[in-house]
Amino acid sequence: MADSASTALAVTLFSEILTNEQLIRNRLSKVLPKGMEISHFSVLNQLARTAEERSPAQLAKSFHVTRGAMTNTLNKLEWSGYVHIRPDWDDARSKRVAISPAGRAAHNVALEAITPLFSEVVSELGEANVRATLPVMRELRAKLGREG
Repeated sequence: MADSASTALAVTLFSEILTNEQLIRNRLSKVLPKGMEISHFSVLNQLARTAEERSPAQLAKSFHVTRGAMTNTLNKLEWSGYVHIRPDWDDARSKRVAISPAGRAAHNVALEAITPLFSEVVSELGEANVRATLPVMRELRAKLGREG
């Protein structure tokens, strides 16, 4: 069993992460273009960065959400014209998702809206502090991802 100091440290770490997540979500929600949710931006961001089609199941796995939740997000993005969803020609049971030109434009507008917020935070914290934090955050994500 972990000692009380280790337990307190773990509780403090996760409390800080959860509080930061909530604060980040609140700030992002305020600056994203009208009608765009964080989940929409996240999917568009991944599709824009990878520049390749993904299946809804692959996207759900990437974001650690259910297929139903991803289907809901993708339906909203398709309705907005931000993604194209087509049948998978190799597997009729599956679909493929790609970002549309309108989705790229919306992604760019969203990036322009959130970049000042992110830049301000990095500037205030200091680049060295942010760089020092990233390896720990990546290791934590990898560990939690393996267990989930």
